[in-house]
Amino acid sequence: MAKKKKPTDKNVMAQNKKARHDYTILNTYEAGIALTGTEIKSIRERRVNLTDGFAQIRNGEAWLMNIHISEYTQGNRFNHDPLRNRKLLLHKKEITRLQNETQDKGITIVPLRIYIKNGFAKVLLGVAKGKHEYDKRETLKRRDQKRQIERVLKHY
Repeated sequence: MAKKKKPTDKNVMAQNKKARHDYTILNTYEAGIALTGTEIKSIRERRVNLTDGFAQIRNGEAWLMNIHISEYTQGNRFNHDPLRNRKLLLHKKEITRLQNETQDKGITIVPLRIYIKNGFAKVLLGVAKGKHEYDKRETLKRRDQKRQIERVLKHY
């Protein structure tokens, strides 16, 4: 069986760096996105903003909300709406699993990155629980301590 390849930096079109700061990621899922022609062209130009995005399960379908994909520069009257809701392509079992995981209070689905895999746009979704302000400070403190330890060990 072939190993699963992680998306390389070359294939990653957009990343939500703030999500890992604001949330604790419990689980991740890979999903396809139903896009129009001008949307995929804008994604390939890396004109995507995931910062305020989230996913929702409605009527047994997964939807990606509040993702800004800029209009394609060479697009004409057939250009897309930058903030439209986009359908996520997941198996039925994955959708029910996502729905069950998000039943608890404070748990949401956030997009972590959009990348190109085998010519198709994919989104990495994270089932996330929101962090409190003191949790964020603790994470930053731990990261600084780890950096200092590595700096000291580097000299020896």
